[in-house]
Amino acid sequence: MSNGFGFSFPNNDSNDGDDGDRNDRNDNPFAAFGFNFGTGAGGQGNPAGQPGNLGDILNQFGQMLSGMGSSFNNRTAGDAVNFELALRMARQRIGDSPSVSTSDTTAVTESLRLADLWIDDATTLPASSARPAAWNADDWLVNTMPMWKRMVNPVAENMNRAQLESMPEQAREMMGPMAGMMNSMNAMNFGMKLGHALGDLAQQALTGTDFGLPVAPRDVAAILPKNAAAVSKDLGVPGQEVLVYIAAREAARQRLFTHVPWLVERLVSSVEEYAAGLEIDTSHIEEIARNLDLESGDPQQLQEKLGELQGMDLTPRVNSRNELATSRLETLIALVEGWIDVVVAEALNERIPSAAQLSEAWARRRATGGSAEQAFANIVGIELSAPKVREAAELWRRAHNAVGLQRRDKVWDHPDFLPTAEHLDNPAAFIDTLLDDSPDTEFDEEMARLEEELRKQNDGDEDDEQ
Repeated sequence: MSNGFGFSFPNNDSNDGDDGDRNDRNDNPFAAFGFNFGTGAGGQGNPAGQPGNLGDILNQFGQMLSGMGSSFNNRTAGDAVNFELALRMARQRIGDSPSVSTSDTTAVTESLRLADLWIDDATTLPASSARPAAWNADDWLVNTMPMWKRMVNPVAENMNRAQLESMPEQAREMMGPMAGMMNSMNAMNFGMKLGHALGDLAQQALTGTDFGLPVAPRDVAAILPKNAAAVSKDLGVPGQEVLVYIAAREAARQRLFTHVPWLVERLVSSVEEYAAGLEIDTSHIEEIARNLDLESGDPQQLQEKLGELQGMDLTPRVNSRNELATSRLETLIALVEGWIDVVVAEALNERIPSAAQLSEAWARRRATGGSAEQAFANIVGIELSAPKVREAAELWRRAHNAVGLQRRDKVWDHPDFLPTAEHLDNPAAFIDTLLDDSPDTEFDEEMARLEEELRKQNDGDEDDEQ
């Protein structure tokens, strides 16, 4: 699980500031809030190597709140996250976002139409009625924010609850009068971190749903052509082929989200279920404190014990009483993405020269960046194990070979019909369930023949009576 209070936002951008800035942020735990004191070369009015005094700290804190303006209190009632601040921070991170050109919009629309036509042969699920849309990074931020709100709010709310429950009773009583201010501070902190993560994702996103999450509005098939063009350049693959491949994945995913009505709710409710059970575990910190033996009175022993603390993890651990929700989420994402891998490969492999290369590039992207598990860890606070997408894809291929396209896709009719996590490691067991449940063709044909003979016999008897 994530070690932070519900959110973990590693910044892996090697261009994000120079080494000196990174060192300052690592040494100064208040740097994220704009406080520059107590470390490094010192800021204005703070000599190098000299910690700022309480007056400096309070002054900088006041300046920070003043700079935030209305952001401190300007949040929707009932929200545990300052989403207005999150959107502003994300927009600052992506910078200028050029408008989508008419030619790009046309290319997206035509690519989705072509992809849907080809996918018709690879699945029995009909095409969705989703409206084609070409987005830039800012469009992605604005249009996906409602779903991020739904998923992030429960996590933040329950994290606030868990933090309060982890405090001693006396401390909780003392916090009472400051509850409003602390809620606003937490909402602002969550908003800053959410904005940072969403800004990064907006620059990676290729479609409205390519992280395996239904974050785009319902009935909208969105593609980000500028981000797709960057992929084309990096891989050395013609832009038109990249766009059609991305469109095929989005079109396939839209078929699932449209014609499998329980799927979106199951994905989102798993996040909500996980959040409801959040709790903070400080037992390892308490154990370390007991072992310090601070009452021994031996200064040398005390110094040795304190030295041992340097290499210990003193971060409170975040767990959930509903860990099974995470496992279900991992399996469902793997099944969705694995099914899409199979459908897109069957639809495109004979039609696009670079289809196999693009599929492998997508698999690497899933494993190393912009993947569903990273999106959850960075934004929703759930650190998933790497979904077994390759195993899921192999399962769907074998199901197709064993029982055909129609029977394979009928599995999506009800969540109870889906493969389990165990089936991903043992697909043969799932294939057996399909074979046991598959219709007996010979029996059906024999029954039809008998029924036809009886019908003819009855018709003959009626003629005789006349």
